[in-house]
Amino acid sequence: MSKNFYITTPIYYPSGRPHMGHAYSSIVADIFARFKRLEGYNVLFLTGTDEHGQKIQKEAEKNNKDPKIFCDDISETFRNLTKTLTLSNNDFIRTTESRHLKSVNEIWNRLINSGDIYLDKYSGWYSVSDEAYYDVEEIEENNGIKVSKTSGSTVEWVEEESYFFRLSEFQKRLLDHYKKNEDFILPKSRKNEVIKFVEKGLKDLSISRTSFSWGIPVPENKKHVIYVWLDALTNYLSALNFPNTKDEKYKSFWPADVHVIGKDILRFHAVYWPAFLLAAKLPLPKRIFGHGWILSDDKKMSKSLGNILDPIEVIKDYGIDQLRYYLIKEVSLGNDGSISMQNLKNCINNDLANNYGNLCQRVFAFIKKNCNNKIPKKIDLNDRDIKLIKNLKDEIPQLIEYINKQNLNEYIKTVINFSFEANKYFNDSEPWALKEKDPDRMCGILNTIVEQIKNISILLNPVLPISTKKVLNTINISDKDILIDNIRKNNNLNCDIELKRLDILFKKIENDN
Repeated sequence: MSKNFYITTPIYYPSGRPHMGHAYSSIVADIFARFKRLEGYNVLFLTGTDEHGQKIQKEAEKNNKDPKIFCDDISETFRNLTKTLTLSNNDFIRTTESRHLKSVNEIWNRLINSGDIYLDKYSGWYSVSDEAYYDVEEIEENNGIKVSKTSGSTVEWVEEESYFFRLSEFQKRLLDHYKKNEDFILPKSRKNEVIKFVEKGLKDLSISRTSFSWGIPVPENKKHVIYVWLDALTNYLSALNFPNTKDEKYKSFWPADVHVIGKDILRFHAVYWPAFLLAAKLPLPKRIFGHGWILSDDKKMSKSLGNILDPIEVIKDYGIDQLRYYLIKEVSLGNDGSISMQNLKNCINNDLANNYGNLCQRVFAFIKKNCNNKIPKKIDLNDRDIKLIKNLKDEIPQLIEYINKQNLNEYIKTVINFSFEANKYFNDSEPWALKEKDPDRMCGILNTIVEQIKNISILLNPVLPISTKKVLNTINISDKDILIDNIRKNNNLNCDIELKRLDILFKKIENDN
């Protein structure tokens, strides 16, 4: 079995500042990437920015900037976001890079050579904001303005010479692929949506524009620029040094294991992208996971409503681990999820400060005071101690399965529940009452609870990378030993070295009222 794993976020469109939706996609992908590393996989985690198209050109003109300089500035804010979110991505791609240009030209030429591109005239409804074409039944009129039913963006009638991709020829092949590969699109509700769209019939797709210039020129016909979605989607290959299919990176990581995307760009990833790849005679990605929208107090975030949550502001006020945990715990991955500041505060207080954080603080403070600040050796274990550790270890195959099926909610609920159980175990065992009466039994309890804290911290590490590292560092677990295999082993706590100092992990949030 290959121990390589390739995961991607959508590459973000830098026409404005990052918002909570960008943060959510990135954090979700990061958690999967980090977990696979815990399993010992060689992980490639890609994110980046999609920098071409009419929308960017217009924004640049509005700001009196050259499009490339405009993109340089805004792309940098997305690169900075990867640091603010503590992402573990090992590549950041920009569609203005030369490695990307090579890949796009190769894909275009392959589609020309396969006979799947032809020149004609396009006339139809187009949204500059979405960089998407819409059929008549997909638009409606609002106050005399035609808009997309799905996104609400304004559409305009466009007529121009265009190259077309023979998307209509791929209907059966796509439907066959969805049928043979049941988990190609997840969650199932998204898959059903895509199948319904494809079964209605596919029309050939306009894949070039002549009415603006900011994009990759069509080889052999420079007055056309390549449609931004054909350009952008190719980034997943550009990062692997495609078109060099003999390159070690390409051989190791393609096809991608998971493309994590928002549901609003599902059609591009689940219909157009596989069709382009089939035409180019390239393997298809293994999975496309379309998550829902992040809502603010049950309303979709929008500038007009003034309810856009800035992830950077939330992180400044509450902390990055706190935001990561809350988004994963409260939003059911695959569905739309409503987030509110009140729920965020409650989640930090109940799950993090009062539960996991409090457990670590209490146990380590007790050991410092009563055991010379060293983890006691196992001396007297009873069935309850053994069962506490065994229950978590027995759950590991199920936890791996949750991650492999992108079921983050069940994963986090299961792991945080172990923390609640560990707190109960510590309270019920009352080691403070045994110091004089039965010190051997006290040592057994303390060794057991530290082992359980270690195991819980490893499992929480993909979600809470900063806090769990502090805890594991306190008990002298090195970064290279933060692995699932460390949970499976017995007697691997270092009882001879003093615990390091651990400051408060999560401050309780006081409510305003």
